[in-house]
Amino acid sequence: MTHSRAVTGDQYVLTRQASAGTVSAVITQVGAGIRRLSVNGIDIVPPYDEGVQRPYGSGIVLVPWPNRIRDGKYDLEGEEMQLDLTEPDKQNAIHGLLRFTAYDVAEQTDDSVTLSATVYPQHGYPFLLDTSVRYRLVDAGLEVTHTIENVGTGTAPTGIGTHPYVTIGDVDPDDLTVTLNCETRFTVDERLLPTGEVPVEGTEYDLRGGRRLGGLVLDDGFGQAIFENGVTEHTVAADDGRVVTVWGDENFPYWQVFTTKKYPGQSTAVAIEPMTAPTDAFNSGRDVRYLAPGETFQATWGVRADGFAAV
Repeated sequence: MTHSRAVTGDQYVLTRQASAGTVSAVITQVGAGIRRLSVNGIDIVPPYDEGVQRPYGSGIVLVPWPNRIRDGKYDLEGEEMQLDLTEPDKQNAIHGLLRFTAYDVAEQTDDSVTLSATVYPQHGYPFLLDTSVRYRLVDAGLEVTHTIENVGTGTAPTGIGTHPYVTIGDVDPDDLTVTLNCETRFTVDERLLPTGEVPVEGTEYDLRGGRRLGGLVLDDGFGQAIFENGVTEHTVAADDGRVVTVWGDENFPYWQVFTTKKYPGQSTAVAIEPMTAPTDAFNSGRDVRYLAPGETFQATWGVRADGFAAV
């Protein structure tokens, strides 16, 4: 007898009855990723089958750095460190060290799960970190809290990112409007490494007023996120007024937007990715959290659906 097993490990099913209706999610053990998220039966994260590898990093946690590090190299107190090159075609180290790690369950309820994983000392990263991510369903969405604790002996450079895709499941994705409330964009070279930072004002990359998803081709980092009351918000919206918002607390001033026409079941898929530090931060030092032994770093973001209440 053949036994079918999810390639992303155990699947943690969360449900919550809220004022907007039923909110549900599926979180994966491998990469602590979001595989499904829906409100009243409408997907607000494009789902994928548990029998396939997650497409394009869908929903995973990026720790202890988001995005790319040039040549996998950075300076640590005068010593050149060499990370494994996990994006070999561009000769970069990408998206941290836990992408294919099976997390442990630290706590679980009907509407929340906390997953934990340890970053052990390894090539180019001689540090010991305890990390966790808590997924908690809230009215009309999901709240996500990341924690990194340095349990080793040296001061560790760290950053946090995640890779959520968002949609409105009963609308052709090409007809959705994407709004990104950021004032700058990072220019990049052919390896998608930063060469500068420029205002979006007056350019095709100014998404502050909204652009149709079907017309966007992006794999771009943005900075100077606009905050109101300590929160920055970025959206996809349908013409009928429904809106899905990806928000981040004050620890997330950087955002990556990635589009693809190869995501299964989607004419176009868009990832709106919160990052605590920009691409190649271990070399620039920009907004890297240098955690001393015993120090903890925590950051929170989430996804919210407005206008989805059952009628």
